[in-house]
Amino acid sequence: MTDQVTIAPAGVADAGEILTVQRAAYLVEAQRYADPFLPPLTETLDEVRAALAGPTIVLAARRGPRLIGSVRVRIDGDTAHVGRLSVAPDQQGRGVGGLLLAAAEAACAGRVARLALFTGAASAENVRLYQRHGYVLLGHRPLNTGPGLVDLAKTLDVPADADV
Repeated sequence: MTDQVTIAPAGVADAGEILTVQRAAYLVEAQRYADPFLPPLTETLDEVRAALAGPTIVLAARRGPRLIGSVRVRIDGDTAHVGRLSVAPDQQGRGVGGLLLAAAEAACAGRVARLALFTGAASAENVRLYQRHGYVLLGHRPLNTGPGLVDLAKTLDVPADADV
């Protein structure tokens, strides 16, 4: 098996693998927050297929033939909302998340002025990853239970003549 990671747009045929990796990746978060009903864990195969078939940008990371991660980006005006960043547990800590973030940014280049995302307030590793990649902590969003969420954003360099 090759060590090289490739990132490319995902297709509807990737839905099952994406859901499997997503659920495995978010189990740690579910344990951290004592909440087995986090949206990435309750999402159905049909919902993943719909995301893949719709206007959402979905990128998949592969090491050889194996899908090891994915990320979704929804463009709304001048902002790209990054979500469902997932890396298979045995592949975490190897830079795959950073590669997916960079690919998401590249997929939006020239189309948006900023990227926005959120993560759990107690997910220090996730916050550090995003900050290493230029995301700035904007604030805290309390929820009815648990520590809440933190919002982060990254401003992109947009050429002066870009139509954003």
